[in-house]
Amino acid sequence: MTRSVMARLLILGTLFFLPLAAWPHKASDSYLIVDAKGLQLTIQWDIALRDIDFAVGLDGNGDGEITWGELRARQAHLEAWALSSLSLARGGACALHLSSLQVDEHTDGGYAVLRAGGTCPASTGELELGYRLLFDLDNLHRGLLRITVDGATHTTVLSPTSGTTRWGTQAVSRLDHFRQFLVEGVWHIWIGFDHILFLTSLLLPAVLVFRNRYWRGVVSFREAGHEVLWVVTSFTAAHSITLSLAALGWVSLPSRLVESAIALSVVLAAANNLWPVVANRRWIVAFCFGLIHGFGFASVLTELGLPADALVLSLVGFNLGVEVGQMVIVAAFLPVAFWLRNTPIYQRGIFVGGSALTILVALIWLTERVLDIKLISA
Repeated sequence: MTRSVMARLLILGTLFFLPLAAWPHKASDSYLIVDAKGLQLTIQWDIALRDIDFAVGLDGNGDGEITWGELRARQAHLEAWALSSLSLARGGACALHLSSLQVDEHTDGGYAVLRAGGTCPASTGELELGYRLLFDLDNLHRGLLRITVDGATHTTVLSPTSGTTRWGTQAVSRLDHFRQFLVEGVWHIWIGFDHILFLTSLLLPAVLVFRNRYWRGVVSFREAGHEVLWVVTSFTAAHSITLSLAALGWVSLPSRLVESAIALSVVLAAANNLWPVVANRRWIVAFCFGLIHGFGFASVLTELGLPADALVLSLVGFNLGVEVGQMVIVAAFLPVAFWLRNTPIYQRGIFVGGSALTILVALIWLTERVLDIKLISA
């Protein structure tokens, strides 16, 4: 491979990888709790201050800090924006009114807490909920909903394709509940770019073997598959442990610490490809750092506040969804990597160049998360 071709590959890779630096792992979420009893509605809605600032602007002086005074100054705009993004109907449209505005801290930062009430035309029948918050600005945004209709509690994750839902007094079947969180697990791994880069950093050398200070292509696909099996199984086992511990509330770590550690794991995994310290037992690296990644996966379940009887089923479905998402990535990557393993395109462009660019992106993430600053605008 000539230097000009190598340079072009690096430029193309940079154009592909650098936009990822603008995506934090922690997806944009809001937490919506609705309690319907007959005609009456009680609502609590926690929306991240960073999301409100993005949508309607809060940081009046541009210092990067949002104060209570700045939030109060934009309260009318916030209330109008929020209420335009939520609708409830039972026998007709329910009239909603906001009663108070407070601030609370979640694991990933400050949130505005909107408390509201409402009255519906009918006291019986299904309750229809329409959720549109931020979908016009960020299609990765999710609304984590816990809704109680005349004593029957339901939980779900609202997305642009499931923003309108109907709820009755009958509990959702266990199969539907499991299926829903299975899908969310798949989605969570696919939008978790730091998880994907960590996994691919461990998979890149799976079709190579380090001998006499050089990486060379493996002899057989079986050898590569065996290595991938060890890496993926170790990563799965590790993050399943901490995902369960965090979701069950037994262990809790600050979101900023977890996200910083995840970024560091990506840096170290990619750096190990260029300067091999652990060349033959990467499953150990996968297991050790997988423990940290599990806390990152747990954010959806821990913040949703699932009731005890739904938590275990949600946990199993979500965890299996993460595994399905991982296996799709592996199935797409491994055959192509094995086919190209002995070519300069793979060994220099994809393996070396990809690892170097991964380090660059992960260092940007690490700096942003440790110092709580934004280096690249989304």
